[in-house]
Amino acid sequence: MTAARGTDKHLFDEMLATIAMTREQLAHAVGWFDGDSTAMVREAIHTAERAFAELDRCDAVMDAASETGHEIAGTLRGLLAAEAAADIPAQLSALASTAERVRRTTEIRAVLNRVLGREEADEHRPGPVTRLTRDELPELPSAYRADEEFDDLMGFAAREEELKPRLRAAHAQRLRQVADHLTDIVEQASRTGFAEEQSARASVEEAGRSYDLWLQCLTERHRDLGAEGADAE
Repeated sequence: MTAARGTDKHLFDEMLATIAMTREQLAHAVGWFDGDSTAMVREAIHTAERAFAELDRCDAVMDAASETGHEIAGTLRGLLAAEAAADIPAQLSALASTAERVRRTTEIRAVLNRVLGREEADEHRPGPVTRLTRDELPELPSAYRADEEFDDLMGFAAREEELKPRLRAAHAQRLRQVADHLTDIVEQASRTGFAEEQSARASVEEAGRSYDLWLQCLTERHRDLGAEGADAE
């Protein structure tokens, strides 16, 4: 009996060496098998191998999400530059779907890691998601300044015309700042494959808010400059 148990332990160690798993991790997952048959030990290792295969699939989903996120960021960059406002919501929807797909995957991954007695690596935790507000955008020059007085409408109109180059530049800078922020948010989430749920959710929400702010900036430019503002870009 002792010799048989020694043989089982030897086979156990040989099989354990074929997978990327320590004896302690296997024990945590399926328990110790002292006194049981080699067939049971082999089945336990096969169970662990299946768990690792599922973890590999989870990693593949996150890798694909990272690539998709970078593609979305690139597409958004082009659409924002072209001011193709109607085409942007579809990209934001794809972003939200990608984050949701990873969220379900990370839940599975967390369960598997707990079963295998492994701790999630924390080295790729993303930084905080920054929020851009209207107050952070460049101020728009206006002829309605309180410290300027005009004797007639001609003088006011002349001042407005004088301010137009500065107004045009300010509108362009506002649109560019919001567009850059939106794509930066998507790129940041993509770098970690949307793996951190809270950060991914905040990134999707901030991307949506940034799009709304960009639309407001676009409307304001049209109000102040009409079609001339778009043609000048």
